[in-house]
Amino acid sequence: MHMARRGLTFVQKEKKLNMNLVKKILEWIFEIAVVLFLAFVLVYFFGEKVVNVGESMSPTLENGDTVLVNKLNYSITGPSRGDVVVFKPHGNENTHYYIKRVVGLPGETVEIKEGKIYIDGEVLEEELETEPVQEAGVAASLVKLGEDEYFVLGDNRNNSEDSRSADVGDVLKKHMLGKAWFVLSPKERFGYLK
Repeated sequence: MHMARRGLTFVQKEKKLNMNLVKKILEWIFEIAVVLFLAFVLVYFFGEKVVNVGESMSPTLENGDTVLVNKLNYSITGPSRGDVVVFKPHGNENTHYYIKRVVGLPGETVEIKEGKIYIDGEVLEEELETEPVQEAGVAASLVKLGEDEYFVLGDNRNNSEDSRSADVGDVLKKHMLGKAWFVLSPKERFGYLK
């Protein structure tokens, strides 16, 4: 005798429906977890905000400008000449963040004479237009950068406390928060930092 094939019972249908619902909920939870993780990574590595203090980076940055800092970049590679970096001098947690431009790289010599910056004895050619440096500070004599040491200057070379000053000195990579990459405010300068 052949039994007629019957559809799913009510209990079987309800069980299948519940399994589909559980599967959908788990997929939804996974997607939310991925989005939260990506948001955390973006904010932590690229979204740290720092406010520029003073006029030392003028005209690139003005007093009160808010910039975003890329903290991931320097954990992979070191700063390049021309990068605008955010750091605390000597790693001093009791001071504000400084924002300056990298001029000298590890292993190089830096000297400032007759208003010009010399790297390993050659005049530094910069894309950035700056005034001749009036005060050489510690760079009046040859400064030899050690491993992981960077020589930084403000873009407003004659109104900047930077590596020329013993209070700031050479900057160690480990004291850098990261690379300033985007101006958030004010709105007239909103955009990528050069």
